[in-house]
Amino acid sequence: MITLYSYPQLFGLEDNNPFGLKVFAFLKLAGLPFEHKHVLDTSAAPRGQLPYLVDDEETIGDSDAIVAHLKRKFALALDDAQTRAQRDLDLLVRRTLDDLYWVMSYSRWRDDRYWPRFRDALLEAHPDIDSQVLETARKYNFERYRYQGIGRYEPDAAYARGIEDLQAVANLLGDGPFMFGAEPASIDAAVYGFVANIYFYDIDTPLKRFVAAQDNLVKHCHAMRERMGQSPAP
Repeated sequence: MITLYSYPQLFGLEDNNPFGLKVFAFLKLAGLPFEHKHVLDTSAAPRGQLPYLVDDEETIGDSDAIVAHLKRKFALALDDAQTRAQRDLDLLVRRTLDDLYWVMSYSRWRDDRYWPRFRDALLEAHPDIDSQVLETARKYNFERYRYQGIGRYEPDAAYARGIEDLQAVANLLGDGPFMFGAEPASIDAAVYGFVANIYFYDIDTPLKRFVAAQDNLVKHCHAMRERMGQSPAP
């Protein structure tokens, strides 16, 4: 039995963290049955990070490691048609999304303009979450951003960096509907995990405005949801 442990839902999405939503989307594309458990406690997670997967007696952390494990164990063919150049592009896009993560997180926890909406949405959707826990998490994230570097940016410069990442992904996607053509691959689960976590959020950040203006990114979100057997919007 496969169990995915990830952060709580928000704005109708199955995870308010892009890496967890990426794994969720991959499992759905692969047609693998799984149980989804939403947690905040990371003490049982490898490296103390979510998401993680428990597959029978094996625990796997890190979204890329989870995808690699599932592809290997279940002989999944999602990426079998890729050329060497496409495999390299897959890696480069995932690394670009890793960079985008910090700007996304900054917009929710660090920017005083958007933090109240994010905080209130979490508390409304999950009344069992203590508001003081969120304040403590916010202070912790401030330190993470400072050490990573994005916390030393002014907001406009931080968002410019994130928009450059999104523009690169949009350029590579082209007319789509998926990154490598008519059929989705694992990289599409990664793109969806990030773009959906911006587009479907009712928080009007510069990242959200940029994504909403890119027809191909919006179409990719809807195409992925259709392939996963979901409604066009959460």
